[in-house]
Amino acid sequence: MTEPAHKLADELKQKRAARPPAKLWQIALALAIGAIGGAVFLELRMPLAWMMGAMCFTTVAAIAGLPVRMALSLRNCFIAILGVMLGSAFKPEIMGQLGGWVLSASALLVYVVTSGALVYLYFRRFSGYDRPTAYFSAMPGGLSEMTIIGTAMGGDERVISLTHGTRILLVVLTIPLFFRFYFGYQPPPGAVTGVSILNFPLYDLGLLAVCAVVGAVLAKLARIPAALLVGPMIVSAGIHLAGLTSHAPPKELVAIAQVVIGSAIGCRFAGTKLALVRRTVGVTVVSTAILLSVTVAFSVLLHALSSGIPTLDVVLAFSPGGLAEMSLVALAIGGDTAFVSSHHIVRIIFVVILAPMVFRLLMGRIVRQQKEAAADD
Repeated sequence: MTEPAHKLADELKQKRAARPPAKLWQIALALAIGAIGGAVFLELRMPLAWMMGAMCFTTVAAIAGLPVRMALSLRNCFIAILGVMLGSAFKPEIMGQLGGWVLSASALLVYVVTSGALVYLYFRRFSGYDRPTAYFSAMPGGLSEMTIIGTAMGGDERVISLTHGTRILLVVLTIPLFFRFYFGYQPPPGAVTGVSILNFPLYDLGLLAVCAVVGAVLAKLARIPAALLVGPMIVSAGIHLAGLTSHAPPKELVAIAQVVIGSAIGCRFAGTKLALVRRTVGVTVVSTAILLSVTVAFSVLLHALSSGIPTLDVVLAFSPGGLAEMSLVALAIGGDTAFVSSHHIVRIIFVVILAPMVFRLLMGRIVRQQKEAAADD
C-alpha cells in the first residue's frame, strides 16, 4: 500500500478496534457450524470440502441471524500456516520455469484493467452505485485494501466489503465445481493429503513454525500486501528451494486452516440486513460472471500464446478469488500451486498500488470537467 493508504488503514483499524470483540462462544459456534459443513461436504465428495462446507454453512447461519463471529487473530494464525504450505510448493526444479511466467504475469495487468473497467461500467449503469463504491467494488482483488481505501474516498463500506466477500464466495464455489463436473476431477477420500502431525519430524515442524513467525513479522514490517500469507510463503519458499526441508505443514493443520478460513468468509455476512445482502448478492452474481468470463478468455489466449502452460493453471491464477482461497483450490484440484499463488500475489500488488492512483486521476479529471462545464454555463 502507498503511504496515504497506510494512514487510512490505521484509521479504519482504530474504528474496528472500538467495536465489541468477538466472544469465545460466538467463535466456537462459527467453528462448530463450519466443521459440520466441512464434514457434510466431505461425505458428498465435494472438492475443497472442509473450506467450501464451512463457508456455505456459516454464510447461511450468518444471514439467518445466528451470532457467528470469527477472531481476526485466529484467522491470521492459520493464514500464516497456509503461507508456509504454499511456500513448500517451490521446489528447486521450479527455478527453470520462472522465465516462462513473464508473459502470464505481464498479462495480469491487462486483465486487471480490462475486468475492472467492465465491472465498473456494469455497476454504474445497472446497480446505481456511486463512483467510489462502483470503482472499488469492481476491482478484482484486495478485499481489505479496497474496503479501507474505498471507504476513505467516499464509498459505501458495507457494499464494497459485501461485494468482495460475495465475489470470493461465488468464485470459490464455482471454480472447484466447474472442474468437478466438466473435467471429471474427483477429490481424494480424505480431502487433505500429507503427513500426519503424529508422524511429523520435530526438526521440520520447528523449522516450518519459524517460517510462519519470521515471515509474518518481516512482511508486516515491510508493509507487504497480504503480509501474513505472503511473508511466510516467501520464507518457506526460500528454505524449500535451499533444500533444508521437503515437508509441508501437517495435514491436520491444513484441514483446520480450511475450516477457519471458510468460516471467516461466512462470518463476513453477520449483522448485515437481509435486504442489503439480497440486493448486493444479486448484483455481484452478474459482476462475478463478467470477471470469470474475462478470466476464461485470458486463460485460453495465454495457453495459446505460451509454451504450453496448462489452461487449468491459468484459470486458477487469473480467477478473481482471494489469494488464500484460490491457492487452496489449486492444492485441492492438483494445480501448480507455486504458479497460482505467485500470480495472485502479482494481481494483488497491481490492484492495491494502481487502483487508488488511477481513481484519484479519474476523479480529478471529472472534477475539472464539471468545473469547465459550470464555467461555460
